[in-house]
Amino acid sequence: MSSLLETKIAARQHALREQGLLRQRKVLSVDHALNTNASTSSPRFVFEGRAYVNFSSNDYLGLSRVPQLAEALHLGAQTYGVGSGASPLVTGYSDAHLALERELCALTGHEAALLFCSGFSANTALMKTLFDQHDIVVADKLVHASIIDGLQDSGAQLKRFLHNSLESAERLLARHQTSALITESVFSMDGDCAPIAELSALCRQHHAWFIVDDAHGFAVLDGYNNADAAKLIDVQVVTFGKALGCQGAAVLGSQALIDFLVSNAREYIYSTALSPANAALALAATQYSTAHPELQQKLLENIKLFKRLCREANVPLLGSDTAIQPLIIGDARQTLQVAEELRAAGIWVGAIRPPTVPVGSARLRITLTAAHAAEDIATCVAQLAQVLSRVGVPLVTERQATDEHR
Repeated sequence: MSSLLETKIAARQHALREQGLLRQRKVLSVDHALNTNASTSSPRFVFEGRAYVNFSSNDYLGLSRVPQLAEALHLGAQTYGVGSGASPLVTGYSDAHLALERELCALTGHEAALLFCSGFSANTALMKTLFDQHDIVVADKLVHASIIDGLQDSGAQLKRFLHNSLESAERLLARHQTSALITESVFSMDGDCAPIAELSALCRQHHAWFIVDDAHGFAVLDGYNNADAAKLIDVQVVTFGKALGCQGAAVLGSQALIDFLVSNAREYIYSTALSPANAALALAATQYSTAHPELQQKLLENIKLFKRLCREANVPLLGSDTAIQPLIIGDARQTLQVAEELRAAGIWVGAIRPPTVPVGSARLRITLTAAHAAEDIATCVAQLAQVLSRVGVPLVTERQATDEHR
């Protein structure tokens, strides 16, 4: 006889499978022959003996394959060992961590920084530590799950404004005594950018903190993402697993905020610290990205090429100007089918389904990097157009993820 939990697990997994929403891991491997010229070839990996061109990675600048950064990780491990050995408040905080924090502050203009092992833990720790039941927080309707989880844990009242709508945000700020407004710099599923300067001005007007999850914008976006960031943003969360190509995250803000988090953030207090070797790597990656602006330029060129080829092939996109290029199909099963047919052609793209995106807005999430070769981008678009035509999927030609279901 099955236990209650076994019955619940089996029923839930069956329901997800029937809806085309079951999530499963895939074991990928690296063929070193494919990456011999990593600096000049598109990112590839091997799955079940076949090589694929990877159009689903957040490694926007291609830094995860740079030999100098691999050497930086090696040197960091030789210097500090492979782990931190303790939480930051015991003996896990080293000069490698301090050097990275200082570099991040120098780049953004913030007073202080605090390192975490992931962007998810950084966001949840910030939200559940900073806010409580006495706070009212205003957030974009499409902010990341880690922000929502942290706010729910905090007990704060959450008011959500229509995606990227200044008018909607201003109405909520005027109506409530708001502690903070939260948005993302680049939204991870739509690839569009928040109006950072305008939202910042609204927050100043209404005496609310402005918090930006900068996971997909840091080291990629121009404009605010420099030493002037602190003039616009009170708290900036940056991650190292996207454009920097490595691991970890940081909360950047005032010295008072960071001191408060050190004393009160349970995720920070009770977790083993990010390894010093990874901190040394993140520092090297930050410095490398700053010293090589041609990578950002190459990424922009690849984005423009992809969008132009899609227009010419009548492949409808959402209009993003960032590395994240979604193509909404709608039905989860059809989205999986298109992704599987692209894989049959050697192209690997992300098939994003609910609950990551709203029901009816399942999509291909195609991501571009500075490492992609032009010929591989052309092949990707050509295969995409062929598959869409062959499968006969009715495509969304404009945003159908309306405010009603967002």
